[in-house]
Amino acid sequence: MVDIIEQTKGCPRCKTTKYLNPSLKLMVNVCGHSLCENCVSLLFSRQSGVCPQCNTALRRNQFRLQHFEDAAIEKDIDIRRRILKDFNKQEDDFDDLREYNDYLEMVETIIYNLVNGINTENTKKQVEAYRRENKELISKNRTKYSRDITELNFLVEQEKVEEVERNQRLAEIEISEKNTKKKSKEALLNELTYSKMPASQVISSHMARIESEKAVKKPVTQFSTGAKLGGGFQTDFMPITQVKEPLYVYEQEEVDFLGPAPPDPEEIETEGFMENVRSATPTSLAGGYTHRLACQRALQEAFSGLFFFPAKFMDAMDFS
Repeated sequence: MVDIIEQTKGCPRCKTTKYLNPSLKLMVNVCGHSLCENCVSLLFSRQSGVCPQCNTALRRNQFRLQHFEDAAIEKDIDIRRRILKDFNKQEDDFDDLREYNDYLEMVETIIYNLVNGINTENTKKQVEAYRRENKELISKNRTKYSRDITELNFLVEQEKVEEVERNQRLAEIEISEKNTKKKSKEALLNELTYSKMPASQVISSHMARIESEKAVKKPVTQFSTGAKLGGGFQTDFMPITQVKEPLYVYEQEEVDFLGPAPPDPEEIETEGFMENVRSATPTSLAGGYTHRLACQRALQEAFSGLFFFPAKFMDAMDFS
């Protein structure tokens, strides 16, 4: 069956979908909204216009073919490519790793703000100020194609190849479905022509057979990359060797504090030990440390060694 995602993929203006027009080509601009080729030609006949969804001023020569199913990804890649063209410092340009990580975090924040329309004007001013201050370094690093740009180009090219393969598979599926329907129609006509049964019975029998064939086929979920789930699985795995061992039984460890037994966690709560203990900070709680645990440890340290007498201990030891 034709992928549902491909069926619903279409132009938001004229509502044409891939299902209605398999040759539909979607275009995307800097604002990240999609339009089909016909709508781009109609709305931007004077080479400029506004996006019908967000009213952003656009130019026709800035439209490009949409490769990803989600237009927001196209917008992210376009902004990321433009920003990384100027923010092209590498780890070697910094004194230590911390400065480089801070720089990467700043770049990601700028990209995120521009993609999501957060504090756009101040972000653009920040980008322009960076360009002025690092003009020479930007020009120097542009001669070296950065690793980030290379990775982005690789992803785009990979998506192009996968889209071509996906379209080929969809075309093969559609041809197969058409041939199946044609054969089914011919079989029905032959049965109606040569069968001695009533026409209604022949038709009902034919429909029942078609439904049973559909039920036998397992539904296959297909990702945009073409990977399938549910279409089949491997059954010839080697058997797993089962090792029978006794189940682990937890035993409470007995600790000799050499002093009075400290209160247990329940007594710490009920006997008022927690009244003057400072509550744990969110950072401590995230690490698994509660204020009760801190109080319990302090009490254990306070009680530990109270019954320890060095003289008696030395007398009991055998130095022979």
